[in-house]
Amino acid sequence: MAETSATFRTALHDLHVEIGGKMVAFAGYDMPVQFDGVKAEHLWTRAHAGLFDVSHMGPCFLTLPSGPREGEDAHAEIAAIIETLVPSNIAGLKPGQARLTVLLNEQGGILDDLIITRPADPAQQGRLYIVVNGVVKHQDWAMFEDKLAGQAVLTRADEGNILVALQGPEAEGVLAVHLPAITDMTFMRCLPMRVQGMDALVTRCGYTGEDGFELLLPVVGGVDFVRELLSDDRVKPIGLGARDSLRLESGLCLYGHDMDATRNPVEADLQWVIQKVRRHRADFPGAAYILKDLADGPAEKRVGIQPLERAPAREGIEIQIDGTRVGVITSGGYGPSVDKPVAMGYVRADLAVPGTKIDLIVRGKARAAEVCALPFVTQNYKR
Repeated sequence: MAETSATFRTALHDLHVEIGGKMVAFAGYDMPVQFDGVKAEHLWTRAHAGLFDVSHMGPCFLTLPSGPREGEDAHAEIAAIIETLVPSNIAGLKPGQARLTVLLNEQGGILDDLIITRPADPAQQGRLYIVVNGVVKHQDWAMFEDKLAGQAVLTRADEGNILVALQGPEAEGVLAVHLPAITDMTFMRCLPMRVQGMDALVTRCGYTGEDGFELLLPVVGGVDFVRELLSDDRVKPIGLGARDSLRLESGLCLYGHDMDATRNPVEADLQWVIQKVRRHRADFPGAAYILKDLADGPAEKRVGIQPLERAPAREGIEIQIDGTRVGVITSGGYGPSVDKPVAMGYVRADLAVPGTKIDLIVRGKARAAEVCALPFVTQNYKR
């Protein structure tokens, strides 16, 4: 997870250091990997509310050159533009609805996963709020500007703002003290709100498997608001380590590990991001490759892996049956909530059946494991 050097700091960097964050380089930023320990932070988030700095990610807006306006036609126009790059039904989004999707190359490989949101404000149609992954945000933005030149205008929202996630079963109660309207929101809904004199974009989403929210806030005022949230006894700061173990237990992909440009959505078990209308139109990048795998089945498929010994299965470990390679681990570690090792990886499609016995080759020795269903824990989104 860590890199060798960091170039950037988020606006919350000084706060992280002040409260004891152990800092590491990640996605070009100096980020906290832990505060009180990965296991403690993981379990706190599952039981209470964890606050994550995700300001390294890539929030942005994509807008028609004529600017936002009222009307379904404006949304239809901007949706048609972004649908040239993604396989999801963006035109069908309701006002204030967000959708997870993927950027594709011409072979159907996944260049990134991202969340695209249609504004709730009737006057802001013809604009999309998009959050891409921090590791590849500059690559994604360059792609938008190249492929959509003259059709849409990209406006970065990572500068001058912070992006934080409040996750866990007590997240709603904590945030409702400041923003009572969030109690009426359901999963993957986004609303503009005013909090302590600031304009905020609040989305009920997250990447832990728990209920929670992501907030795009201005730096001025936003940092103080984060301090106020952390003063609540139900909230603790959470680092990258627990963020990774939480999403792994919840069966959620990490870009660059469980999906990348060599894997398509069917192989990655993300075929659900391709709604029926887009499959019928077959007008997205790599459609021929993806629709063939949907019809015939892929050669390999992402699955859950349950090691049957206490040793965790790490990324890159080969999966074998009777000495023959049949797959590879792409994410693995210890799952604090289930108190055992958990992993994900790719296996030959005919083996992607829960209960299939496999061997994990750890330092040359075969370790027993089996294919299992995902997720390892129940996802607790508010539907």
